[in-house]
Amino acid sequence: MNRAAKSSRLAVVRRVLLLGLGLALAGGLALLSCVSFERELTPAQSALLRRGEQPAATGVLSTLAAGPADAPRVLLVHGTPGAATDWLDLLLSAPPGLELLAVDRPGFGRSQPAGAVTALSAQSAALVPLLVQRGGRWPIVVGHSLGAPIALRLAADHPERVGGLVLLAGALDPALEEWQWFNRVAVAIGPLLSRPLRNSNAEIRALRRDLEALAPDLARVSCPVVVVHGRQDSLVPFDNVDYARRMLTGAADLRVVELPEGDHFLPWNAADVVREAIASLAGP
Repeated sequence: MNRAAKSSRLAVVRRVLLLGLGLALAGGLALLSCVSFERELTPAQSALLRRGEQPAATGVLSTLAAGPADAPRVLLVHGTPGAATDWLDLLLSAPPGLELLAVDRPGFGRSQPAGAVTALSAQSAALVPLLVQRGGRWPIVVGHSLGAPIALRLAADHPERVGGLVLLAGALDPALEEWQWFNRVAVAIGPLLSRPLRNSNAEIRALRRDLEALAPDLARVSCPVVVVHGRQDSLVPFDNVDYARRMLTGAADLRVVELPEGDHFLPWNAADVVREAIASLAGP
C-alpha cells in the first residue's frame, strides 16, 4: 500500500472513530437529559399508598404516605438525587402504628421549585410544617445521604419538634466533602442534564459550606439518634460516623449500627435494619 493510500485509509478510520465518539457522547448526553430518579409504582402499590401535597415556602411539596393517617409520624427525607419513591420498600412494609411520610424534597420529584434549593436551612425549613405532634409524640425524622444533614438541621433548629433521628449513610463531616472533576464537568454541561442531576450537582457544590455552618449547632440536637452506616459505602465514607459521635454531644442517646457489608443504598438494601431503627425510637 503506497503512502497516499495509507494516509487516506487512516483519515477514513479517524473520521469513523470521531463519528462513533460523537454519537456515543450525544447518546450519553441525551440519556443524561432525560434520566429520572423516581421509581414507577405499579397499580397495586399505588393502591396501598397515599399521594399528597403540602404547601411550603419553597413551593408545593409532593408526599407519599403509608400507615394510619392519624398515627405518630415518621418523616422520610431522601438523598441527592432522589425522590419519595426511594423509600418504597419501607413504605410497603411500614412498622405498625406509625404513619410513614416520604417527601419529594424541593427541586426533586413532583415538588417545587424546578430549580435547586441548595441551602440545608431552606430545605429543612420547607419540611417544618410536616413536623406534627400526634398522640403526644413528635415525628421521627429519617434522612439518607444528603437527607441526613437536612434532618440534623431540622433537629438543631427545632429540637422541641423532633422526637428522634435515624441517619442513614449520612454526609455529615465537612472535611470529607470534595468537589470532584465530574462535578466540574456537570457544571459545564448543566443545561444538558436532567433536572434531578442538575439540582443534585448544585446541592453537592454547596454542601461543604453548609455542613461547616451546621457544625456549631449540632450540640442543640437533643433527641435520641440512631446512626446506620455501611463499611462498604464508596460514596459517603464510614468516617462520618466518628464525626457524629464527636459532634452530637447533646443527644439524649446515640446508637451506631455498623453494617460490615453495607453499601450506600440503605433504603433499598437494608430496609429491615432501617425499620428496626425506627421501631427502637418509636417505643411500645
